[in-house]
Amino acid sequence: MKKLSDNVFISLVFSILVTSFIFTGCKKTENPIKYPKGIFPDTTMIMSDINSSFDDFNTALFRLYGNTTFVFSSNRGSSGGQFDLVQGLMSFTFDQTNADFELVVEISDDAFLTKLITAANTTGDDLGPYQLFSTVDGFEYLLLSSVNGNGNLDFYFLKNIPVFGSNLPDVFGPYAIKLLNTSSDDAYISLDTNQDSAYFSSNSEGNFEIFLISKPLETPLDTWFNSDYSAGTKVDSINSTGEDKCPFVFKKAMVFASNRSGGLGGYDLYYSIFRNGKWSSPVNLGPDVNTSSDEYRPVIGTDPDYKNNFMIFSSNRPGGQGGYDLYFRGITFPK
Repeated sequence: MKKLSDNVFISLVFSILVTSFIFTGCKKTENPIKYPKGIFPDTTMIMSDINSSFDDFNTALFRLYGNTTFVFSSNRGSSGGQFDLVQGLMSFTFDQTNADFELVVEISDDAFLTKLITAANTTGDDLGPYQLFSTVDGFEYLLLSSVNGNGNLDFYFLKNIPVFGSNLPDVFGPYAIKLLNTSSDDAYISLDTNQDSAYFSSNSEGNFEIFLISKPLETPLDTWFNSDYSAGTKVDSINSTGEDKCPFVFKKAMVFASNRSGGLGGYDLYYSIFRNGKWSSPVNLGPDVNTSSDEYRPVIGTDPDYKNNFMIFSSNRPGGQGGYDLYFRGITFPK
């Protein structure tokens, strides 16, 4: 065999190196993202950093600057006396490589929410806050129940134009919701996605029951609320012989609290699905959510980057910080 010339040898080595680089460079690296969408954990987490040794419950969710702000009722300010609205801030992170989830909550001091709840709070109990944006009139609404001069709970509403930047819009209200208020206790209102139906609880017929009232689609909320009183229709497929209250509607699902027989003890949380024009028979959310203590006022939230939804509720179960505490967990409803 003839000895290779220096030029041929160099060319051969170069070709080998180029070929090796091509095959090595084209090799795909493993994608570190194993979870394209986040997953809210199906374990119940106590929201320790905002709870107190007093009663903390009833949540309304807001979305602000990529975080979720919320308003809830607490009697911490009166050392266990009257309930007022308090604000908090919640953020969560999800590791797309290993599915680790972290929840961070704290008491907040957002300037507009301070203005809003200062207007909403009264000298009596203020409970069941619920927030929504009306596509009909372009206003944001805060609905709640407050004790009236006769000692009963009535519905009230406040409204404002949406917040933009550092602008702090005027807050109008609170105004009584004449359409719904009775001489009994009326509390915990929630509207469906289309905002053409409102669900609420009232003990106007004895026990607390869940009622429905329909709204003309193009009627502004404040005009509707100021209408003459109209009795709602009991949602018979939901109600029981016990106390049924705190309905919250999210798309085709309703969650609510009930102390009906067959539960795990005290008030339990139940869900119902709207199918074929009616609400299905309620289903107990089971021992992963409910305990032998009271579980109360569930609220459903969502985030576009997560596969499932989350629920915030209150419970006076052992292991909390005292009285009712707020809890968080992921939740998925059947189709």
